[in-house]
Amino acid sequence: MKLRSVFLLLPIVLLFSTILSGADVPYLTGRITDNAQLLSPAVNRSLSDSLQAHEKRTGNQIAVLTISTLDGESIEDYAVRVFESWKLGQKGRDNGVLIVVVPNDRRMRIEVGYGLEGTLTDAMAGRIVQNIMTPKFKNGDFDGGIADGAGAVMEVLEGGELPETVVSTGSASKSNFFEVEGPELSIQERILLGAFIFGIIGLFTVIGILTPGVGWFLYFFLIPFWAVFPIVVLGSGGAFSCFIAYIIGFPVAKLFIRKSEWYRKAQKDLRTKGRASIGGFSIGSGSSGSSWSSGGSGFSGGGGSSGGGGASGSW
Repeated sequence: MKLRSVFLLLPIVLLFSTILSGADVPYLTGRITDNAQLLSPAVNRSLSDSLQAHEKRTGNQIAVLTISTLDGESIEDYAVRVFESWKLGQKGRDNGVLIVVVPNDRRMRIEVGYGLEGTLTDAMAGRIVQNIMTPKFKNGDFDGGIADGAGAVMEVLEGGELPETVVSTGSASKSNFFEVEGPELSIQERILLGAFIFGIIGLFTVIGILTPGVGWFLYFFLIPFWAVFPIVVLGSGGAFSCFIAYIIGFPVAKLFIRKSEWYRKAQKDLRTKGRASIGGFSIGSGSSGSSWSSGGSGFSGGGGSSGGGGASGSW
């Protein structure tokens, strides 16, 4: 009963810890709030003038915010808090845009007001983030990335178009296979999804290692799961490392455990009695391998996502 209460209280504790540890919303002092001090004075002035001129022409209000870190808060949630606090755009038209750059977290986002979502769509904002801002940030050019990103936003809002091709950030021979990124999730969402995903495939991996007979079947059966599911939590780079660890670690662990006395006894019991006991679990042999049973167990987990108009990215 006490354990159930702990699990019920855990989401509430995580929620309050997120609220208490989240970054503060700075006071709106101008079209550019460069708290992380990424922009040179010249770029700051010229971009401010461009944003002011755009607002006079269209009525759209675009603001830029840089902040060093979000202290674990997702950039999507933070951008919404800033947008609501600053009340960007005209009342009734909701024609505001917020560009947030977080250098220490290597994150950025273009948050779009409801009134502009038809013009500056999520896909268009995503292209600006990935094709224009990300390559500049990877090269350490924050002046160019922020100025060009804001310029592209103004171009789209004034009826212009963006190029369809993705900007190359490396040599011509570099493969884009490892550049695929996982979905945009907060730390809390990654923890919940990670516990769910790795809890399930991890359990079956352990069963495969410990079980005589059916273990090698599970090894090959779980390969596509280890290749795909970790991408949701770790991104492609982390998932690839995790996959290689599984491909190598499973056989090594199983060959090591096969030398143990209890494993040999389980193999013998399966051959002679048709059943064996391993760590409190009872396994029975069958035509296709072995089956596990226990007193009863269950799996649960989950996670959620939130967002609005716009797109996020990392570099």
